[in-house]
Amino acid sequence: MNILVVSSYLPFPLHSGGETRLYNLLKILSQKHKITLVCEMRSFQTKRDIFELEKFCQSVITVPRKKQWSLNNILKTGFSANSFLITGHTSQSMRDAITSILFTQHIDLIHVETSYVLQNIPATKVPVLLVEHNIEYLVYQRYLDKGNKLSKPLLQVDVNKLKRFEQHAWRRASRVAAVSPQERDVIKKLKSDVSVIPNGVDLDTFAMKHVPSFLKTVKEKRLLFIGDFNWIQNRDAVSWLILKVWPLLRKRFSDSNLKLWIVGRHIPDSIKNMSGLDILATESAPSAADVFRQSYLLLAPIRVGGGTSYKILESMACGTPVITTSLGAEGILADKDKDILVGNEPSEICDMVERLLENDKMYTKIAVNAREKIEQNYSWLGIAKQLDELYHLTAVTKK
Repeated sequence: MNILVVSSYLPFPLHSGGETRLYNLLKILSQKHKITLVCEMRSFQTKRDIFELEKFCQSVITVPRKKQWSLNNILKTGFSANSFLITGHTSQSMRDAITSILFTQHIDLIHVETSYVLQNIPATKVPVLLVEHNIEYLVYQRYLDKGNKLSKPLLQVDVNKLKRFEQHAWRRASRVAAVSPQERDVIKKLKSDVSVIPNGVDLDTFAMKHVPSFLKTVKEKRLLFIGDFNWIQNRDAVSWLILKVWPLLRKRFSDSNLKLWIVGRHIPDSIKNMSGLDILATESAPSAADVFRQSYLLLAPIRVGGGTSYKILESMACGTPVITTSLGAEGILADKDKDILVGNEPSEICDMVERLLENDKMYTKIAVNAREKIEQNYSWLGIAKQLDELYHLTAVTKK
């Protein structure tokens, strides 16, 4: 089939989960389909990044990604029915490019990555598959509910705008794909044609470490937090971890070689300034796979957000046990206390860290079980097969 993929980002380099997902799926699906990619391109991205996609896409057309935080966007949002997120991703250049393709080429299906670029697609009879990485309004609502109560009434207006837009987008699409059963169920209240296409892991890149050797030789036990700190869910999680969890851990293990290892892009200065004897902040780390394999365990206290977390899947693949919250575990096919550990209070997180530090048998069991679960459910090849089946279902949809 001829597939037009419309994305809110150019999926290279692979800095985020969304980029990793789209890159791997397009690379596999291009073996069966002719893919044209139209996407936003950020200022740091280059022609070399485009070339990486041109290796398997028929054509890659980029439009500049507008600066989100601008006075123009703020004023437009204030005087329109659109939310701030939608205003920032509304692009006449993208709309013109898509219109030209639909007018000059035969397209069997439009695959849209995230609802907040759907407004750039003109009215068309071509079936549209909308892939949602998160339910965005729920991400912002959860953050808002934990934030400053004084600013909440004003920001709530924007969240309400976003909710209306997303719900309209689900109705407009021929079919919708979510990344978790929980988000599918939310969308299904308004849209019957909803499927789950989960996130995945490159099983070769994120190979499992040799757990017995690791436990025998590890000297500095690093508790890892990893993420891109441009995202509010990572800023919220690491702040909670440092302020609420880490002091309890340091008090309980005052004489140990325990370290909190914070790794990621755009680490706030407030966290960098804490870097010292027991907190390490690293922006220029080795590969993500090496980071997971060098870490004793992953702390992922996700309190706002949605979808499924790549860091959890990748850590499981590497055999590094995961301690997360109920929200972090949501949507992942993993059994509590068998594949991952789940807790929501600082004291619970500390108890779980203690269990793993003092019980090598339990550590090994969770590491092995987690890798098996990833191999069974989260390989990109298997997920691409599911998406390919959904392409064929959507292509014959009559709206």
